[in-house]
Amino acid sequence: MDYIELRISVKDDLQELLIAELFDRDFEGFEQDDDLLVATIPSPRFDDSKREEIERILMSLGTDSVIISEKVIGPQNWNEEWERTIQPQTIGKFYVHPTWTSFDGDLDDKINLLIDPKMAFGTGYHATTRVLLEWLPEVLKKGDKVLDAGTGTGILAIAALKLGAQSAFGFDIDEWSETNAIENILLNEVDNFEVKLGSTEVIPVGEKYDMILANINRNALIDLLPDLVSRLTDNGKILLSGLLIEDEEVILKQESVKKLSHIDTRQHGEWIAILFSR
Repeated sequence: MDYIELRISVKDDLQELLIAELFDRDFEGFEQDDDLLVATIPSPRFDDSKREEIERILMSLGTDSVIISEKVIGPQNWNEEWERTIQPQTIGKFYVHPTWTSFDGDLDDKINLLIDPKMAFGTGYHATTRVLLEWLPEVLKKGDKVLDAGTGTGILAIAALKLGAQSAFGFDIDEWSETNAIENILLNEVDNFEVKLGSTEVIPVGEKYDMILANINRNALIDLLPDLVSRLTDNGKILLSGLLIEDEEVILKQESVKKLSHIDTRQHGEWIAILFSR
C-alpha cells in the first residue's frame, strides 16, 4: 500500500502537540528534525477534506506552521524509522532510554528510567517533560502518594516511585497510554503504580494525594484543575506543565488555584511548569 508523506514546517516545541492531532487522524509515521516534521498516512485515508482539516490545525499553531510538500511513497517500516529517532538522554538526575538502545557506561548517581514509548509522548524529549523531571527530585518527598494526570508513557510517575514515592495512580484518555504505561512499569520493576483509562472519574473515591503531576495542554488543565485540587492533601503540592509562557496568567486566575500558594514557575524554552502548594 502506498503512503502520503507530508513535510510540515512547525516549531520544534509544537511538534508533539501536532503529532497528537495527526495520530488521531490516522497518521502512522513521524520523523522530527529541528523545525521540520515529516508525517505519513496510508493514501486511502487521505483526501482533500483531511488536508483542509490539517491546514486549520496548523493555522491555530501560528503562521510559521505550514505544509511544505506532499508526495506519494511506497511501504516502509514506520516503527523502525521512528525508533531510530528515540535516543538516550540525561535529564537532571535521570538517565532516560528505550530498550532498543544499549548502555555500557556507568550511571554514577543517575537514576535509570527505561521507557519504551508507543508514541512520541513522555519520552523526555519535549521541554514540558524535561522541566518536570528536572524539578521533581526537589519537590517530591519520600513516602508521597502521587497522582499522575495524563500519564502517557508513565514516565513521571515511574520517576517519582524511583525517587521514593509510596505509590502512584495514573490516568489518561488515550487508549495506547494504559497499555504503554503498564509495559513501562514492568520494565522498570516498580510497585504500587496503578493505571486506568479515563479522566478524573476513574480516580479512586476518597483518595487524596501528596503530589499531583499534570503535563497536559492548557484547556484540559483548566477543565481538570477543580477535580485535581480537590484531591490534594493538606500541605500537598501540584505541579503543572504542558503550558506556554503566555498561559501562566490564565492558570493563575483560575478559582481553584487561588486557594493554593503559587510557589514557583520554571521555564524551558517557550514552555513552563508551575508549582502550587496547599
